[in-house]
Amino acid sequence: MARHAPIRFRPTLLALAAAAAFTPAFAADEKTEEQKLVEAAVDVGFGYTDGSAQDRAFHSQYDGVPRTRHIGLKLDFEYGLRNPKSNSWVQVEGRDLGGHQRELAGVWKRPGDWKAAASYRELTRQEPHAVVPPAGGEQYLKTRRTDLGLALQKTFMPDLVLDVDLRHEKKEGSRLFGRGFTCPSPSAPGCAGTTGVATGWAVLLMPEPIDASHSEVDARVSYARGPLRASVGYYGSWYRNANSVLATAVPGSLANAVGTFQPLGAGLQAILNQPVALAPDNQAQQVDFTGSYDIAAHTRATMKLAWARATQDDPFTIAGAPAGVTSLGGKVTTTLAKLGITSRPVAKLFLIGDLRYEDRDDDTPVALYNVEGTNTYTNRRLPQRKVRGKGEAQWQFTPEWRASLGADYESIDRGVFTATSAVGGITALRQDTEETGVFAEIRRRMSADVSGALRLSRSDRKGSNWLLDNSGRGVTEVPDADLPLTAILMPTLADRHRDKAKLFVDWQASDELTLQLGLEEGRDSYDQLRGYGLGSTRMGQYSLDGTYAFNEKWNVTGYASYGKQALNQVRPAGYVMALRNESWTLGAGVTGKPMGNLQVGVNLSHTNDRSSYDQALDVLAGADSATLLAATGGLPDIRFQQTALRVFGKYTLDAKSSIRADLLWQRTRWNDWAWNYNGVPFAFSDGTTVAMQPKQDVVFVGVTYRRNF
Repeated sequence: MARHAPIRFRPTLLALAAAAAFTPAFAADEKTEEQKLVEAAVDVGFGYTDGSAQDRAFHSQYDGVPRTRHIGLKLDFEYGLRNPKSNSWVQVEGRDLGGHQRELAGVWKRPGDWKAAASYRELTRQEPHAVVPPAGGEQYLKTRRTDLGLALQKTFMPDLVLDVDLRHEKKEGSRLFGRGFTCPSPSAPGCAGTTGVATGWAVLLMPEPIDASHSEVDARVSYARGPLRASVGYYGSWYRNANSVLATAVPGSLANAVGTFQPLGAGLQAILNQPVALAPDNQAQQVDFTGSYDIAAHTRATMKLAWARATQDDPFTIAGAPAGVTSLGGKVTTTLAKLGITSRPVAKLFLIGDLRYEDRDDDTPVALYNVEGTNTYTNRRLPQRKVRGKGEAQWQFTPEWRASLGADYESIDRGVFTATSAVGGITALRQDTEETGVFAEIRRRMSADVSGALRLSRSDRKGSNWLLDNSGRGVTEVPDADLPLTAILMPTLADRHRDKAKLFVDWQASDELTLQLGLEEGRDSYDQLRGYGLGSTRMGQYSLDGTYAFNEKWNVTGYASYGKQALNQVRPAGYVMALRNESWTLGAGVTGKPMGNLQVGVNLSHTNDRSSYDQALDVLAGADSATLLAATGGLPDIRFQQTALRVFGKYTLDAKSSIRADLLWQRTRWNDWAWNYNGVPFAFSDGTTVAMQPKQDVVFVGVTYRRNF
């Protein structure tokens, strides 16, 4: 596999700046006048986290402290130096240098001439679910990202600027992944199903090893003079994965549905031992031109032209590719053109319009990758031509009131279906869809005590005739009336009606009290011709925030939000399901200064999230489905609850130093039948379990000393 050389930086600038930040005497030899131009600060502290590894599963996902440790160190710094004689600035910041989420960034610049910046970041995520192998002992998977960045800017003349950004990210570790197979299957004729003495299916845990890098280059030359503004840019992206396949060694016996180990049915072991391909290397390049021109005093035209090519030609490392084919040879070329105009023909009228054209040409070679008995299928090309247009008119009735009316349009042509490919899981496809929408908004700017906005919108999507898949032998175009009675259509292709309403109000009730109200409702209705598939969705989001200042030293804040989502769908000869998700969040806080040198704060928050599944049966459902639903009552709810209390106190010791203490108490309650049901963790076929403690309590105490120089 080809390897991509990482972008590397010499850390000279950061090292010198960091050393300067920890050396206050840096300015001691300078003139008194220039000592005032140096600003530096250092934060040093520690934190203690109580609780076992299971108690800290949620809390410690991103705090960087290994679950085997309870104490973490804090080391932050800031440093800034401005030299009036050379008109140069140096700024350096470091965060969490004593932990596992380190950040270090520096900027050196001469305003109006040049600027150089460099950064380094780390981010570690610890998987909250514990993996317990059959031999025992908990394991927690984790991934670690390291990111290096370099930015350069040079101003050659007042109207010509060059910007170059380089970035390289490395990701290592492992994450939850798995595979499964059920026999018999059309794709494996020799695979035997489950019997009384052998198991014919399996689900295996296979943690995915991660060792990948992503490098980016973004360069742009910008020019601006008079009414003209223009820029030419280049963007390059390279993804490299050191792991091309995931191999397994499956034993000859695995657990059945009730946990009893049995020999594998004929052919199952060989199928499960086949290697799994991981994300391949790929790359993309893009060049673009953007510009604007002031046609008149109140009219501006904008444009953008872009050309991009993405390729994926990583050599195959798994046997079974078609004869003579060594890689996918993927190549997708995208051409983009966009025109826009804004104008104020009269003082109270503002017009906006833009038109966007995007053509994606998929030139990936077609080859015979799938053979299922007598059925053969190739891969499928995915070309697409998209046209979008938008127009809007705004009228300023008074200095406070403004109204907007607009319309938008989108047309998508998905090109000719690859006749030798096949589609699974849906009944038919569509080549063309068109969507039109209208919206209206009334907005009131702050005057006296109230500001707000109300927006209403509606859109409708329709399309061409449907394309019935003929399993590798092309498609048959049919109108809506000729679709099968049990047809299931993709929600992104089906006819859809969408309505949305959004209200926002900001009310300054008094000098002491401020309230903000937000309401949003939306509904999608799908014309699934026979009532199968996704029928409708609905969402809502409601929030209220407030702040009350008792006096200059004390204030209280509070917030409440409620969100809901609903999804209704029907499966032929299966379930009629209504998915409901509701989420509540409440919080209140107080901050104040009980004395001149002491500042304190308390915040209490609570989150409650519930997903429920109302189930019934389609009229064509079989007796086995009815028996199962009667015995289980359907899927149970999934709940997540979290309560957190945060307390802080900050005491100013003198003009240059302070000390801060933080306390966090967090309680989490969680149940998800996918991983743990009635205290029984999910078990894979080899006996490995994956679960998370449903009740978790964590206490964190931190102390930080800050010194300014």
